[in-house]
Amino acid sequence: MAFRPKTLPAAATPVIVGSAAAWHAGRFALWPCLAALVAALLIQIGSNLANDVFDFKKGADTAERLGPTRVTQAGLLTADQVTRGMVVVFLIAMAIGVYLVSAGGWPIVAVGLSCIAAAIAYTGGPFPLGYHGLGDLFCFVFFGPVAVCGTYYVQALRVDPIAIGVSISIGLLCTNILVVNNLRDIETDKKAGKRTLAVRLGRKLTISQYWLFGGLAYGLPAILCGLRIVSFPVLLCWLTLAIFVPLARKISETWGKALNPLLGRTAQLELQFGLLLAVGLILPS
Repeated sequence: MAFRPKTLPAAATPVIVGSAAAWHAGRFALWPCLAALVAALLIQIGSNLANDVFDFKKGADTAERLGPTRVTQAGLLTADQVTRGMVVVFLIAMAIGVYLVSAGGWPIVAVGLSCIAAAIAYTGGPFPLGYHGLGDLFCFVFFGPVAVCGTYYVQALRVDPIAIGVSISIGLLCTNILVVNNLRDIETDKKAGKRTLAVRLGRKLTISQYWLFGGLAYGLPAILCGLRIVSFPVLLCWLTLAIFVPLARKISETWGKALNPLLGRTAQLELQFGLLLAVGLILPS
């Protein structure tokens, strides 16, 4: 429960897309791909543990919580137990990082350490990012450009426009998961002094943010096709528009705890979009 398995597709999707982009460029490498996938999943789990314990300590997770059960707040594990679990998970991720450094060189050290630092700083430390409206920005950066381009780099040993382009779409759709989460928690976050971007923008603008990020995510593959960076099969991802549009409409008219299933569907949408985008990158033009 503390690991939050339902969140793991958000970590896997950027690695899948980054590896497909490497395939498209003729630079796919199996072992760096698999190592990047495992490291990404571990960092996501570590981030979830950090979020669980730090939100509890800062008073953001209370009995009024609308989201899924958090183990520290519910008393299922102590704060010390969750903290120790977080440290162990990050240490394992760093051990895998040693192999990635051997494959991709010292830039991977900076990427790996910054990912772990951001995972902790999201809700921990003296200036928790999520409490000051910076969660959306850091979610986009680390689940989009950093994760996709980092995966591409450990295989290609360079970053090309194709990786940068597809990383933006993935980052935007992943950030939409956080948008729904924070939309649900606007009132409880206000009480806890958690000034997320949703708290600052209000409900209407947060819903507009969801539509905007989705629209940009779907528009970018067409731009990449127009620039001849990729070929038309990447537009297979547009098939998921049949999911996005009704989902966005439903989110626009839903409040509170009823947003939980829609949060899960937003995560599934990112995975489905990413898989189809990856297939489009792998297929011949």
